[in-house]
Amino acid sequence: MSKRESITRCNLIIKKLRKQSANFKEILEYLSSESELQSYNFNISKRTFQRDLDDIRSIYNIDIRFDTSNKVYFIDNEQQPEVNERLLEAFDIFNALNISDRLSNYIQLEQRKPMGTENLFGLLHAVRNRFLISFTYQKYWDGVYSERKVEPYFLKEFKNRWYIIANDLKDNHIKSFALDRLTQLDISQKKFTHPSNLNINELYSNCFGITGSSEKEPVDVILSFNPIQGKYMKSLKLHHSQEELVDNEVEYRIKLKIFITYDFIMELLSLGDTVKVLKPKSLVSEIKSVYQKALNQY
Repeated sequence: MSKRESITRCNLIIKKLRKQSANFKEILEYLSSESELQSYNFNISKRTFQRDLDDIRSIYNIDIRFDTSNKVYFIDNEQQPEVNERLLEAFDIFNALNISDRLSNYIQLEQRKPMGTENLFGLLHAVRNRFLISFTYQKYWDGVYSERKVEPYFLKEFKNRWYIIANDLKDNHIKSFALDRLTQLDISQKKFTHPSNLNINELYSNCFGITGSSEKEPVDVILSFNPIQGKYMKSLKLHHSQEELVDNEVEYRIKLKIFITYDFIMELLSLGDTVKVLKPKSLVSEIKSVYQKALNQY
């Protein structure tokens, strides 16, 4: 049996169980039908199937379990649902791009610079083991390179960019560093003590993006969208605190519990005339001011 055949079979098992849970017989029937379509032999024994499940867990970090009550296999997303969803999303993209024909005739990829993901594994290793790291960093706004030595706390993704959230030993402040601006990464063997009062889930819980806030408490923000934009807001929430207030043919209105940060204001501005800020008044004034400055340039 070829490696390609084995890998393809594992992919098919994942594909089958993503749609719905299935017993071993149903999985075998699916593999048999795919064997005819793809001119491969995907028919396997129960023992080989168990090895496939081990391979899937090892290679893709996707855990397939057996429900003894219903006698079916299923993909377990309970432990880390967000991570598993991203893994399955990456699995879909990998399969779409891993075809033999020329991709340029079928897929148009976004033109963008590398996002610094080559350092993801090393940074995650440093975060988990609490190792001090140092690197060279270039800010977007001044172009100056600086040497940083930090205590890495966690990794965060925002708008297709990755950031390391860390305590900068230069001034002992928690900052975010974009991975695509980070070079010459060095992971030391010197450990640091993680602050006992730092909860990574709470740190950005009431923030939008990677900009933190000096305010003590988040505020209630009420936004009104036109019906079309409202459909997008329902399918992809602006923030996890999003609460629906009005949903009809005229308006979609929501309430957020959030800190008003630069990232949040920029997001609202990017929505243009599809959104209207109703509350608080301070945010209404800020949005008006930005739009007025923009108009004054024309």
